Amino acid sequence: MKFQETVINFAVYEDKTEFMGIADVQLPDLTSLTQQLSGAGIAGNIEAIIPGHFEAMTMTMNFRTTTAAALKLSEPRRHNIDIRVANQMEDTVAGKIQVESVKHVLVVIPKKDGGGKLAAASATDASGEYAVRYWATYVDGKKIREIDPMNSICLINGTDYLVDVRKALGK
Repeated sequence: MKFQETVINFAVYEDKTEFMGIADVQLPDLTSLTQQLSGAGIAGNIEAIIPGHFEAMTMTMNFRTTTAAALKLSEPRRHNIDIRVANQMEDTVAGKIQVESVKHVLVVIPKKDGGGKLAAASATDASGEYAVRYWATYVDGKKIREIDPMNSICLINGTDYLVDVRKALGK
């Protein structure tokens, strides 16, 4: 049995160039779109989720200092971001520590540039907030999730929940 323990470390890349000075990353939330239902045969109101449809996704990156690389992410265009994570796992049966590879591939567009603060002998705490257009997650090289609203793809654990919608629309 594998027990997930912690993130050992991570690195953020754009165009095969590693961004240094990133303090942390807040990955997007997936919040399903819903429709409230009421009427005959329903005792009150219920929410129906719309499979594969999500609220707008946002990602935040916090930087220790202001750098040219961080400022490059302010360019008003699509950025292809690759976040590579090394997770620490413990095999509780074998008694060994193992490393699990997780990779997040995101296409983002900047929406907010937080300049941070300036103080002597302190981090700047600059940040960037990004609208997410695409998000795929790989665990040990296997694609586990792909969210692509522009192409009506919602792949989770090998099932594309929008394949029948695309067929119905002739896509």
